[in-house]
Amino acid sequence: MHRAGDVANLLLSQSSSSLTALTLGAIGVVYGDIGTSVLYAVKEVFGSGHVSFTPDNVYGILSLFFWTLTTIVSIKYVVLVLRADNHGEGGLVAMLALASQAVKDKPKLRSKLLVIGIFGTAIFYGDGVITPAISVLSAVEGLEVIDTAFKRAVLPATLLILLILFWVQKRGTAGIGKFFGPVTLIWFFALASLGVYQIISYPGILLALSPHYALGFMWHNPGTTFIVLGAVVLCVTGAEALYADLGHFGKKPIRLAWFTVVMPALTLNYFGQGALLLRQPEAVKNPFYLMAPDWALMPLVVLATAASVIASQALITGAFSVTKQVIQLGYLPRLNILHTSERDTGQIYIPMINWGLFVAIVLAVVLFRSSSNLAAAYGIAVTLDMLITTVLTFFVIRYAWNYPLALCLAATGVFFVIDLAFFASNLLKFLDGGWFPLLIGGIVFSLMLTWKDGRHLLNTKLRADWLELSPFLEAVFVMPPVRVEGTAVFLTAEKGAVPNALLHNLKHNKVLHEQNLFVTVINHEVPWVSLDQRLEVQDLGHDCWQVMIHYGFKDDPDVPKALQPLTAHGCRVDAMSTSYFLSRDTVIPTIGGGMATWREKLFAQMHRNASGAADFLKLPNNSVVELGSKIEI
Repeated sequence: MHRAGDVANLLLSQSSSSLTALTLGAIGVVYGDIGTSVLYAVKEVFGSGHVSFTPDNVYGILSLFFWTLTTIVSIKYVVLVLRADNHGEGGLVAMLALASQAVKDKPKLRSKLLVIGIFGTAIFYGDGVITPAISVLSAVEGLEVIDTAFKRAVLPATLLILLILFWVQKRGTAGIGKFFGPVTLIWFFALASLGVYQIISYPGILLALSPHYALGFMWHNPGTTFIVLGAVVLCVTGAEALYADLGHFGKKPIRLAWFTVVMPALTLNYFGQGALLLRQPEAVKNPFYLMAPDWALMPLVVLATAASVIASQALITGAFSVTKQVIQLGYLPRLNILHTSERDTGQIYIPMINWGLFVAIVLAVVLFRSSSNLAAAYGIAVTLDMLITTVLTFFVIRYAWNYPLALCLAATGVFFVIDLAFFASNLLKFLDGGWFPLLIGGIVFSLMLTWKDGRHLLNTKLRADWLELSPFLEAVFVMPPVRVEGTAVFLTAEKGAVPNALLHNLKHNKVLHEQNLFVTVINHEVPWVSLDQRLEVQDLGHDCWQVMIHYGFKDDPDVPKALQPLTAHGCRVDAMSTSYFLSRDTVIPTIGGGMATWREKLFAQMHRNASGAADFLKLPNNSVVELGSKIEI
């Protein structure tokens, strides 16, 4: 799912055309999450007690790690999924939009794919709670290796780091973003060095690169294999970020970073941990930190904490970006979105999402108390999103690219089986904590569907009562009201409908402005809409115009800016003489309506608490007039 978001642009402001800068940026933003998996993945496999410390088992597990990385990341994401870009953009929302457009002539299938994709997006928030919690906590747990007396300080230190991390979000990451790539590059160098340090003492461990060790382990231990897959998959958490950040870095830098830096460093570190366990089975309590010599422990804890904070930062900004996209697609109400950079409009901060994530993460840390316990909660959300990505990929390559059915089934069928096996294994952890991210995802999914269905009911109600704009204006101008100077912009959800604000203005003020714009903002299932396609204008006569403003789900709506080109149509929109009229509807839930009563009440509350359209559309505060009405659904 989308983890790094638009923070990537910060890293590349001065040298965006440089392949080296792009690759370094990809290392810092794209691979932070998967790079911190070494802190806990091996520990959870061998610490579970399901796998004994025999050479064959250690070789088999390490081979599973290597070929899981190869199959899931190198082949599925780097080779296949990265090709499925939506106008250069990636991520589950972009994939969902691409798949739904590919089957737009099949409405039933399209509606099902939308539900599946939105569910995957909702599950991302569950993953977004576990990832910072387990990454930071597992990094700070290195203090216990230095001295057991530090054990009491692990939880407070973790919570303090998380509090600082979320507190600084409102200030943006422009100041520290430029360090993400270099710090993460040092982290991967440290991973590789630790791995080589241990492999030198046991070079035979490299034989585990052969797939026959993984196949042999699965053949002789089918039951154990199924159980430990839930821990093995921890090595690929963060793989979705490769696709999510496609639009920020491009395919070549992401692929180059993976094959030249990340994959070799991860492989060396995992095999180094395996070499250590063969020599010292008691190191299973924390094999990552016990790889290091004593003098390097404290610097390693600091570096690991920095890497985990960067991974968490990328996920938080990704949550902001995904939320904005989902709002644009109409599955969440408008929220207060603040821009943290004057130069980069993609840098945003959403207070409700920020502190909502923080509360949930603190709850996870306090509830589970250790990285091992959190690992039991980790995996279900990740594998479910991986499975959904595979399903959506099939519909993209089948219906958007028009590849033969047999080839599409072959290309995605293998990954579907693998993803399903990992997901099924993780279901075994449901009662041990797997319910936690699913609960969070389920709550978000319920909110999304309630908002979407509620908006549909509200629009249906409004449409039933609406008046057509053109005939209405013709009737008004039979005996025209007093015209006053200036421009009136009436925001309406339906093209061609008479805005309630216009009716109220005529009824109470009995005037009409010199120029009148009836503006409808239309959001599309594409990331961007080019400026030459932004406006659609229809002259209604009498100095009245119907205007449609088109945005993609990654565009930043700005109505005043979008209206400036209207000068070419004979309408001059002057900031000092323009008023924006909005209808502020109050939703009244009714018994026996279109949704369950509790959902109608929830929708009414969401509608009431939604951020004002004026702020969302960047309307000037001193030029907005809101006229309200009550609507029963």
